[in-house]
Amino acid sequence: MTPSVVIPAPIPLGAGVVKRPTRMPDGRELIYYDDAGTTLSDERRVDERTLDPRPATATMRRDVLTGDWISVAAARQNRAHLPPADLDPLAPQTPTNPSEVPDRYDVVVFENRSPSFGPALAEAIGDAPAGENPPGDLDAPGLGRTFTSVGRCEVVCFSPEREGSFGTQTVARARTVIEAWADRTSVLSALPGVQQVFPFENRGEAIGVTLHHPHGQIYAYPYVTPRTRLLLQALEREGTDLFARILDFEQAGPRVVLEAEHWLAYVPFAARWPIEVHLAPRRHAADFAELTAAERDELARVYLRLLRGVDRLYPSPTPYIAAWHQAPVHVGRDGARLHLQLTSPRRAADKLKYLAGSEAAMGAWIGDVPPEQAAERLRAAVAEVGEIA
Repeated sequence: MTPSVVIPAPIPLGAGVVKRPTRMPDGRELIYYDDAGTTLSDERRVDERTLDPRPATATMRRDVLTGDWISVAAARQNRAHLPPADLDPLAPQTPTNPSEVPDRYDVVVFENRSPSFGPALAEAIGDAPAGENPPGDLDAPGLGRTFTSVGRCEVVCFSPEREGSFGTQTVARARTVIEAWADRTSVLSALPGVQQVFPFENRGEAIGVTLHHPHGQIYAYPYVTPRTRLLLQALEREGTDLFARILDFEQAGPRVVLEAEHWLAYVPFAARWPIEVHLAPRRHAADFAELTAAERDELARVYLRLLRGVDRLYPSPTPYIAAWHQAPVHVGRDGARLHLQLTSPRRAADKLKYLAGSEAAMGAWIGDVPPEQAAERLRAAVAEVGEIA
């Protein structure tokens, strides 16, 4: 039987990237992002699977001792865990692999089947229901406080290939992903109840990765995350020009890893992890959506060079978390700057840093590697990579 096809309406984005939104059988949104000069046709196969209804939106519980909100999402227990290559749920569908993506793609983004947040929102919009109890004042006191975990969780597939990471992509593909990050940041920031948007990539089983397919995720939270709340406090204490001063401070010191016209990569003065490098735009931009075309173009090359340098440190690929910190949607946008925090627990070729009593229980970190030493090794590794055409 010939599969059904559809031609999703094309929406032009920057750098020649084209966005093509569709839907999955259970109502989840799936968006193709075609490379500039893609070889794919306009037609896309229809997802003809029969899927179970989406799980109910999770519930948040407030830790009264810290003020943190914990989303209890039991449906995540059912997510795929290191499936065989021929059953890759992020590869294009085949007759023997009923994956999440019905057709070939360059980059694709879709709603997670077992999300930590959503599909409910603070207000009903489209086919997304409203949460049962809109959060209101999340900082109000009281024991036993709960709210619906409104928001959105999305998967970002960097490539249809079954193995790799962001760092293994071409410059053109990296540019497509950056455009997708910017587009999703804009769209998700406009959803009712979303307070912060967080793109990230987990790489390596040592980090807890359950799929080897090159991919990342985007979380749209219904609150400002604890790490960002601390950042906002720092901005209030130090001034809204803090990031500009940090870049000037690091530029003049021994921890710079990579310099470019629009971006600076450095090991921070008080790095916690054996491998920790930050990458930030020289000009203030609150999130991906605020980057200029020139900044996005250069980022595609700079980021690839940085990731490939990290992988030159040891004979085997290094596990990491690539966390793209963005300003909250509604507060702190004049001071909180988009920046990457790439961290790895790898402290030697065959050794990892584990968060034991002091770090895990008390949040009192002890650094294993002097930041200046880590920066020297990273700088040399990045230099070996050379400029990326």
